[in-house]
Amino acid sequence: MRSFTVHRGLVAPLDRANVDTDAIIPKQFLKSIKRSGFGPNLFDEWRYLDRGEPGMDNSRRPLNPDFALNQSRYQGASILLARKNFGCGSSREHAPWALEDYGFRAIIAPSFADIFFVNCFKNGLLPIRLSESDVGWLFDQVNAFSGFELVIDLPAQQVRTVDGARSFAFDIDPFRKECLLGGLDEIGLTLEHADAIREYESRRLVQQPWLANRLAD
Repeated sequence: MRSFTVHRGLVAPLDRANVDTDAIIPKQFLKSIKRSGFGPNLFDEWRYLDRGEPGMDNSRRPLNPDFALNQSRYQGASILLARKNFGCGSSREHAPWALEDYGFRAIIAPSFADIFFVNCFKNGLLPIRLSESDVGWLFDQVNAFSGFELVIDLPAQQVRTVDGARSFAFDIDPFRKECLLGGLDEIGLTLEHADAIREYESRRLVQQPWLANRLAD
């Protein structure tokens, strides 16, 4: 998992509330359990004018010109700005996989669905909760200024405009913060104790050697 410290990136607006996980990555794309390859189908039903299916050549599909991610001013965006209750619906972990695979490093919204919120941290995404008034101000800036960027400073728990004229503090659980800073998911956390695990397994085989016995072929 990639670590997250200080990130500067272009902001893309998704001016919708209650965006559910089926809108983030539709159900027909959930057959794979790999964490990569979902980016081209992020927001598939809004992004394209036809119905997407696994295995389609997305480069040949008709794009919806009214959808923000298809507009040239938002190409390369790595910060997503959304409205309240983002990530509601099913608990599919494919949703943060698709957002991360597309290139987003952080999502800013007034509120998130609980399971989606937790899944973001497990996949290197930083979900940031700001007040509705602050999010509204950010939408105004994104719409008014092409190329609007933000700086997200995780150690300082702060979102800043590039010129530093405006900043917003955000809360984050200390444990989740340390995991993001260190780039540690649950497997990474376990592997930090690899030496202790190997020592325990060696000691257990000495104390209980029958555990090493195998059935004859």
